[in-house]
Amino acid sequence: MDTISREPSPSYLPIAGLIAGLVGLLLGGIALANSSKANKAAASALASSESVSGQISRIDGLESAVSSAAASADSALRNLAGLKTSTQDGFNVVASELGKRNGEIAKLQAAASRPAAAARAGGTAAGPAVAGPGEYVVKGGDTGFKIAAANGVSIADLQAVNPGTNWNGLKVGQKLKLPKR
Repeated sequence: MDTISREPSPSYLPIAGLIAGLVGLLLGGIALANSSKANKAAASALASSESVSGQISRIDGLESAVSSAAASADSALRNLAGLKTSTQDGFNVVASELGKRNGEIAKLQAAASRPAAAARAGGTAAGPAVAGPGEYVVKGGDTGFKIAAANGVSIADLQAVNPGTNWNGLKVGQKLKLPKR
């Protein structure tokens, strides 16, 4: 017999397989962790890009709102200028009409003061003058001499009872006092 002993030689193959499996498991875990981190970073980047795109769309909306407001402001400014012009034109028309009315009022006041002066001088403005007792109402074509002769009095007596009368400018309707006979 052989005396060479045969001891079973240890096989390193199962141990190497076990070590390789453990290393693979370890590397798979690390890869999984890195993959998870990468997924989180990508999700965060996607959320940020969606947030940025949302902000960009909000900025675009604000830009269009500002543009619309600027157009409205321009329109309002043009309308205001038109209103200013038409208001000024209106005031000019009113001022012109007031000037005309003031002129008419002045004429009416002047006309109203003339009859009052004629009434004080012996005539009336309300209607035809009517002679009272001892009075004479001047008619067209009358002179002091004609009036005195028609009433049987002297011109001197007629002038004496009507001092301040302009005998060269007698007016129709003017009242004169007649002296007693």
